Amino acid sequence: MQQEPKTSPQVPTATVVKLSALVNLQQGCVVSREVMKKPTGSVTVFAFDEDQALSEHTAPFDALAHVIEGEAEITISGAPYRVQAGEMVVMPANQPHAVKAIKPFKMMLTMMRSAK
Repeated sequence: MQQEPKTSPQVPTATVVKLSALVNLQQGCVVSREVMKKPTGSVTVFAFDEDQALSEHTAPFDALAHVIEGEAEITISGAPYRVQAGEMVVMPANQPHAVKAIKPFKMMLTMMRSAK
């Protein structure tokens, strides 16, 4: 019996991909796919169905949220920011933040670790 090749969750290098096609919206869910992970940071693509959210949390590194499609509210240190396709916001390290889909949306999240 022949086994199917294992696929990596990461995107192969030197390959052109459509960013919005990396994750599919799923009803009532938040879906993510890691695109790249290095010791200095990572890039992950998320798809949120309407009203789905990531609860408030902190991270020890800066994060850049770039909205690919749809609309969301990203709260940083208690202040809400409404973001739409083509817009981005930086979530500073060690500041509480949360994400909620106003409409179904997709975003690319780039996390950057600071040098020690």
